[in-house]
Formats: sequence, C-alpha cells, structure tokens
Amino acid sequence: MSKTKIQLHIITAENTMYNNDAVDAVVIPTRDGEITVLPNHMPLVSALAVGEIRAQHDGHEISFTVDDGILEVRPDSRVVILAHRSERSIDIDIDRAEEAYKRAEQAMDKAENLSDTQFAHFKGLMAKELNRVKIAKKWRK
Repeated sequence: MSKTKIQLHIITAENTMYNNDAVDAVVIPTRDGEITVLPNHMPLVSALAVGEIRAQHDGHEISFTVDDGILEVRPDSRVVILAHRSERSIDIDIDRAEEAYKRAEQAMDKAENLSDTQFAHFKGLMAKELNRVKIAKKWRK
C-alpha cells in the first residue's frame, strides 16, 4: 500500500510555478498564521500572506516566495495556491530585489501627504521586496 502524498500546485497569472503530485508536506503563510498541510488534511480555503512556502519532497525542502493570493486544500490531498506572485527562492536575484525595495522606500519617502491607500500600497511593496531578499539570502547560505 503506497503512502498518500499531496498534489501541490502553485499558480500565478503568468505561469504554473510548481506542479508535483508527490509532496510529503507543505508549510504555507496565511493571514491567520503559518499552517502545515499534510496528506488527508481537512479541506479549507484561506487568504495567503506575504511569506515563504516550503514544500517537502523526497527528503528535500523546496522554497518559494509568495505574495497575496488564495489557498485551497481539497479533500483529495490536493493543495492549490493561486498567488499574485511567486518564485523559487533559489531563482531570486538578490541585487534586483534589494534595488526594488530601495525604490519603493524612496518613492514613499518622496511622496507628500499620502492617503491611507497610498501609504498601504508603498508599505505592501516594501514588505514584498523585503520578503524576497530575506528568503533568497536564507537559501543562499
């Protein structure tokens, strides 16, 4: 009898980032906190938070950054992540991510009389780029 595995799909508007039907576990950042999904997990739908997805497959861990999106855990051990943006941590260009963070920070500093919406936009951009930098550096050790 074979051990049940998770079918993990990470999808963005541009492409399918990851598609594997033999994942042992996946850790996902949600707005309610980080969750670990194992095979036969109860079904759920949740909003994603900016953070890191870690999938365990054949004794190795694969890491992805994730921005806003939706998580669906289906009853058949299928996990579908629809993300605004996601990328493999090892593929991140750290210099470009640091520059993007600095540009967002400078744009916010230069803007005068920001509305709450504008302020939230710039803070969100900064959080997403800082997430990319931190995760990329973590996996380059």
